[in-house]
Amino acid sequence: MLRKEEKTAVIEANRLHENDTGSPEVQIAILTKRIDELTEHIKVHKKDHHSTRGLLKMVGHRRNLLAYLQKKDIERYRAIVAKLGLRK
Repeated sequence: MLRKEEKTAVIEANRLHENDTGSPEVQIAILTKRIDELTEHIKVHKKDHHSTRGLLKMVGHRRNLLAYLQKKDIERYRAIVAKLGLRK
């Protein structure tokens, strides 16, 4: 789980304008942060299959958002992939 302060920091680092909280870039950044934290949890708790399923759902959602952004605006896609260090 992301704390409110962590989520706010991620939003501020990736927003496009002052009131932006729902753009694809912000959603991708939040999902990436949650995926990273859940990955660490699963490394410790290997048999936690419920969390593993949630992780896979988040990865799929992020993948769909990235595909949408790539189709809509390739430059924004390349910028967010480079900024977050995703392998695409």
